[in-house]
Amino acid sequence: MAKNSKPSEKKASKGKKSNKSATSAASTCVNAAEKSEKTTPADAGKYEKDERIFQDFDSLTEYLTEVSGRSQDIISKFFNRSPDVSDFAKGNKSADPLNIGNAYQEMVKGFSADPGTVVQRQFVLWGEYARLMANMQKRITGETVKPAAAPTSDDKRFRHPAWDENPMLDFTKQSYLVLAKWLEETMESIEGLDEHEKAKAIFYTKQFIDACSPTNVPILNPEVVEATIESKGENLLKGLNNFLEDVDRGDGNIAIRQADLEFFELGKNIATTPGKVVFRNDLIELIQYAPVTDEVAETPLLIIPPWINKFYILDLQPQNSFIKWATEQGRTVFVISWVNPGPELKEKTFEDYIAEGLFEALDAVKAATGAPKADTIGYCIGGTMLSTALALMAKRGDDRINSATFFTAQADFEEAGDLLLFVDDEQLDSIEKQMDAAGGVLEGRSMATTFNMLRSNDLIWSFVIDNYMKGKDPARFDLLFWNSDATRMPKKVHLFYLREFYQYNRLAEGEMVMGGETLDLSKVNIPIYMQAGETDHIAPHNSVYRTAKLYASGDNQNVTYMLAGSGHIAGVINHPDKKKYHHSTYSGLPDSIAEWKAKAKKHPGSWWPHWLNWINKQSSGTTAARIPGDGELPVLCDAPGTYVRVKS
Repeated sequence: MAKNSKPSEKKASKGKKSNKSATSAASTCVNAAEKSEKTTPADAGKYEKDERIFQDFDSLTEYLTEVSGRSQDIISKFFNRSPDVSDFAKGNKSADPLNIGNAYQEMVKGFSADPGTVVQRQFVLWGEYARLMANMQKRITGETVKPAAAPTSDDKRFRHPAWDENPMLDFTKQSYLVLAKWLEETMESIEGLDEHEKAKAIFYTKQFIDACSPTNVPILNPEVVEATIESKGENLLKGLNNFLEDVDRGDGNIAIRQADLEFFELGKNIATTPGKVVFRNDLIELIQYAPVTDEVAETPLLIIPPWINKFYILDLQPQNSFIKWATEQGRTVFVISWVNPGPELKEKTFEDYIAEGLFEALDAVKAATGAPKADTIGYCIGGTMLSTALALMAKRGDDRINSATFFTAQADFEEAGDLLLFVDDEQLDSIEKQMDAAGGVLEGRSMATTFNMLRSNDLIWSFVIDNYMKGKDPARFDLLFWNSDATRMPKKVHLFYLREFYQYNRLAEGEMVMGGETLDLSKVNIPIYMQAGETDHIAPHNSVYRTAKLYASGDNQNVTYMLAGSGHIAGVINHPDKKKYHHSTYSGLPDSIAEWKAKAKKHPGSWWPHWLNWINKQSSGTTAARIPGDGELPVLCDAPGTYVRVKS
């Protein structure tokens, strides 16, 4: 569309296209005829053939036969190269790779607990549908009416104009939204379930609702219909091939590609900040990054990323790399790169990860720089481990950590959000069986699927539509590539994490015992900076606030809580040059997060400069820039190292 088109012209043009796409095959003939009028003589024969496909029975039969043959060829090649996956077609493997059946069962189980409420609520549903039918009758007569149901402002599924302009699609959309609202409200009003079971039923009801969206039905989705018409069905063939490739890659389970897995290459166009691996053991490689300033802070900075994903979330591209930015601020930056463990490491424990991961990294930082202490950053589960280690170090009088910063990390899991729904005894027993079957590790895609379910429309169904219905190539998007690069976890480490933190919340309760010590976060008395994200669905900001309060419950007067705009990733990775989002600050820690928000001041842009100002106050003094390999530790290889390259 022309850059200088008027808005009204754009809207009219877009609406016309959507109506053609969402009605009938006759529209296709018109569309093809319009194209033929604008073609050169060399193209004329091509478009005549396209028109004839839909006007002549013999041509249509020939076309469908060709499509059918190519489809069979795709499927045949898939099963020939993947004989084990034939179990999927025979029913020996799950025929429900997107978990729709389980979601439906959980929803029905919830409704069966209180059938009386369900029956009463049905009258509400009938009333809503009666109102919808009356509205549609008025619309047919040309009257303008207010919709009986409308998507929320952040719902991207129904943004195509055809969902409003085409009466059939509008009715389908509103019917779905009416039912979706009724299902959610009915489940919330159910009585007879304990709190955990009810929360689980509500969660799975939402999963079922998302799965049943009309946007997930190819013939109803105007974007899919447009793609099918424009490509003469090529999108469906390509989508089928994409689907079979993903099932093949997932060994019979669907492993949805969120990004182009072939485009990015570590050290070439992602994770490119210069540095060297200077230490390695069974669990970690320690990377020391090259300085870019003549002088650096005397206290080095050690970053502990989560081992659920790869460390390079902090070093995606030069323009959004926290690691690169930190070196530019005069910091000697070290980052732990966790191993992607196989069955040989199944006996490793959470305490091993602290001892061989964090504590040996601290020793290595001292050997590389000569500095007796380090400032630390813990991200997500890396921050949970850092909190546990700090409590243990406080008991032992270990003062090697000068300050601790936490990126969306929890130590109090009382309000840890929807992930709490996955940690009852039944589900933990199931996870343990999965890990035993995999040789004592949790496969990376299992945890990734759990996280994706928390935002299923954005992280599951949007890719089902794009990859399998539209036949689109996966995006070349660094963040989505990283999100697909999941890691495995040893059985003992993961079960300890789920049971001790999520299920029993022992660290926050002062009941966790490690190394013979009962841990108490109130005894930690070093500077603490806690970053949280407003829309974080993995480490909710209220949960992170509870963690800040834990640290401040003793004598520690240097605990800072900061609330950033956006969520678990974008709330952290927000380079100041981007001038995106906002952050809120307040120096006190009142009783509730609501009080804190009421008193906090909102600032535009990234929170990184606010943290830099804070960290500079905790570690004064400078020294000459440190070059990797100049200390007691030799260079082992270039960053990003070898452990990060191991795929699950």
